[in-house]
Amino acid sequence: MIYRSKAPLRIGLAGGGTDVSPYSDLYGGTILNATISLYAHATIEPLTEDQIILEASDRQEIQTFDRSNELPINGQLDLLKGVYNAIQADYGTIKCGFKLNTFVDAPAGSGLGTSSTLVVAIIGAFAEMMRLPLGEYDIAHYAYDIERNRLKLAGGKQDQYAATFGGVNFMEFYGEDKVIVNPLRIKEQYLFELENNLLLYYTSTSRESARIIEQQAKNVVAKKETSIEAMHQLKQQAQMMKEALLKGKLNEFGEILDYGYQQKRKMAEGISNSLMEEIYETAKQAGATGGKISGAGGGGFMIFYCPGNTKYSVIKSLERFGGQHKNYQFVEHGLKTWTI
Repeated sequence: MIYRSKAPLRIGLAGGGTDVSPYSDLYGGTILNATISLYAHATIEPLTEDQIILEASDRQEIQTFDRSNELPINGQLDLLKGVYNAIQADYGTIKCGFKLNTFVDAPAGSGLGTSSTLVVAIIGAFAEMMRLPLGEYDIAHYAYDIERNRLKLAGGKQDQYAATFGGVNFMEFYGEDKVIVNPLRIKEQYLFELENNLLLYYTSTSRESARIIEQQAKNVVAKKETSIEAMHQLKQQAQMMKEALLKGKLNEFGEILDYGYQQKRKMAEGISNSLMEEIYETAKQAGATGGKISGAGGGGFMIFYCPGNTKYSVIKSLERFGGQHKNYQFVEHGLKTWTI
């Protein structure tokens, strides 16, 4: 038997950063995001040998261990090992050797939630193999617990839920553990138009999101008014964008994105930089009405709203920066698992 899973990456549309503790714990957070046709993949293949083989094909990393109940967390393939260790501790010993192979369709540090989505996919593959009775909220919360509490990796809460549930979701975060996922029923023609007009652009740079997120958290703890007020405004932006999307007021989309872009830069140092500012202004001069930095910021993907047929002139204008636009479609499904 071979056990497979895939979970979709996401575009954060509005409210980004308000899902990060301690802000979400103190004030509550709201996020609007949508999953796209880029995925994190995981495959588990049982072995006759009493070994555990971990392989991240996209990173060209492979490690082999004698089978044991706990693998060392040492900076190499820690997401894979962290999920295995948690499954072993919480659901009983896996009684055979196996090979776990992973692949993500976007680079690490690109701002599309790759790390959290990969954790969700790995949990899914183990759940498929072991027939674990885990629902969507269970898997998403488990992925969050593994990343944030057990592996001590800084970050927010939205990515685990987006990857597990899929679709276009308005998410609410209350206190330390309460998350409500509200799936939005968007008319098909609105989604098609948004897909046509929303350009996904990879800057060909990556960033370490943890450093930016840690600074953001410190600003909240220190009660830095500029940073906290920016997060309040981003929550309001998520409400504005939800309403525009449900009512099909896509002509307002770019302006709402631009409003969020101006606010997000105030949350922490490093979210934007001179290169990203230049890319953003170039896109606007070529016809984009707004955009945002995906994820924590500092690099990775950016998105731009390009009404009419301006997308093509924006793509042309950005060629000199050496990045590349990425084709995608919105997808309704979240985590999928199956057995061969």
